Amino acid sequence: MSYTGAEMLNETINEWLDWNKDEKSAAEINNLIKINDIKSLEKLFLKRLEFGTAGLRGRMGPGYSQMNDLVIVQTGQGLVKYLLNTISDVKNKGVIIGYDGRYNSLRFAELTATIFINNGIKVYMYSRICPTPFVAFGVLKFKCAAGIMITASHNPKDDNGYKVYWENGVQIISPHDKQIQTYIMKNLKPQLSSWDTSIIYKSSLYNDPLNKIMQCYFDNIKQNTLYPEVNHNTVIKFTYTAMHGVGFNYMTEAFNAANFKPFVVVEEQRDPDPDFPTVKFPNPEEGKSALDLSIKTAEKNQSSIILANDPDADRLACAVRKKTGDWHVFTGNELGALIGWWMLHSFQVKYPDKDISNVYMLASTVSSKILASMAKKEGFNFEETLTGFKWMGDKCVDLMKHGKEVIFAFEEAIGFMCGSNVLDKDGISAAVSVAEMSAYLETMGLSLIDKLDEIYKEYGRHICENSYWFCHDQEKIRSIFERLRNFKGKPNTYPSSIVGGKYSIIGVRDLTTGYDNTKSDNKATLPISKSNQMITFTFDNGLVATLRTSGTEPKIKYYTELCASPELQDVKALNATLNEMVNAIVEDFLRPKHNELIARAS
Repeated sequence: MSYTGAEMLNETINEWLDWNKDEKSAAEINNLIKINDIKSLEKLFLKRLEFGTAGLRGRMGPGYSQMNDLVIVQTGQGLVKYLLNTISDVKNKGVIIGYDGRYNSLRFAELTATIFINNGIKVYMYSRICPTPFVAFGVLKFKCAAGIMITASHNPKDDNGYKVYWENGVQIISPHDKQIQTYIMKNLKPQLSSWDTSIIYKSSLYNDPLNKIMQCYFDNIKQNTLYPEVNHNTVIKFTYTAMHGVGFNYMTEAFNAANFKPFVVVEEQRDPDPDFPTVKFPNPEEGKSALDLSIKTAEKNQSSIILANDPDADRLACAVRKKTGDWHVFTGNELGALIGWWMLHSFQVKYPDKDISNVYMLASTVSSKILASMAKKEGFNFEETLTGFKWMGDKCVDLMKHGKEVIFAFEEAIGFMCGSNVLDKDGISAAVSVAEMSAYLETMGLSLIDKLDEIYKEYGRHICENSYWFCHDQEKIRSIFERLRNFKGKPNTYPSSIVGGKYSIIGVRDLTTGYDNTKSDNKATLPISKSNQMITFTFDNGLVATLRTSGTEPKIKYYTELCASPELQDVKALNATLNEMVNAIVEDFLRPKHNELIARAS
């Protein structure tokens, strides 16, 4: 029997209304039906929110294309079946569930816990909001089959997400995501028992892991603190913002564990608030625009260093007051250089007799190559992975299986993994590392800016410019990248230079098609993904430029870094070169005017 589009839409809407238990959501859909808003109904019901980058993330609201109770129940039912069929002894190993302070996060967590308990599976669910890294940490600590974190991290207030960790403590990667999606589609009809969240706290299968995890996590911070006396006696005043998220209580504990005096808190952003009333975007990666209140608070309290977490506390931003009185907000790449240096220093102080050739640091392919430059000189190993901590975490697991010591990993999007207790980005432990590094450097009369300058003098200037353009037309995005792949009218003929031949391209790696002209067989060694656009160009003067699409937002991102040799220290000249090249890449490759791209708001 063949369906018309209208019949399929009606059937899907009726199915959703029949299965849905949320009266408010049902009223929204019935109103759209009443006013005959077919376009909105098609958008909500004909395309389903799919399991992708470590799970689901999307706008909250009714329908199959948004995050709501029914979609969460269907996701939980599919995930349970997949785990039962894939991992041995799931019922005893259990799962750990955390949630942030967004609208519906606790509700989504409780619906998920209900489904696992109904299937006889032990559930460790936090009794209050927690940082995302506490789920990754908890998976390993309790040897769970999986972890689930309900969060949309730094996304706008209307969004929420469902992030899944595998039994190795790492965000899921392919093929798990695709297989989970298949199981979800096979288990769409909600069981009546899936809605009764009242069973959770009466069940013998429910456990609250909070106290145990708090103790273990902060014991680790205490054990990894190098200079507790220096920390306690430092004259540096730190200002901290939780960005209306979960971080305040946990950062308070972390500072105490590392023997610091209490920080100055940005009171207006201290407590969780799902409306994020004081920031346009609750994302410290946006720089000064997201740190206005932090800067005001710091200046009022004569504080010289700002530490900022995003709402689920897995990212860290840092700003320092310069001698001139204005503020420098470190980029993720600059913080990566600083924390990388600190983690190497810490390892060598703690383990002076250990072989440095067994030590590894990692970064994503769009992040600074500074760790690679450090590795060449210092003798440790550097590994590059695809973008995202799921790939770095997976690589860490593989390295540790072979007896390697992984001491640091980072991505330019202010994500840092300090040590290997949490195999994901962790804004709490990273903040403590930055604070202790600052206190240690202060005893030598150095600031974080001074140390960064020393690093660049020793290993070479690594100057970056990263940004993005909005594009809501997927076909237009595809055509931009296809033009670059067929630059001379046939496949694999990419641009060979910019600025009229002034800067030659010597390397092209396309992780959408798998092409890499630097390999003898022209095949890329990193995994490829045909569903994501990503091309990297390497120039003869050391510039590396990557153009890629975002997995969660309608953006075309570009990442550029001029990796200069240590002999080239003229920052003004290097910046001029970088600016000239970036402008040419944007105009020649992305052609924003021709493609009607929308500029990032300044």
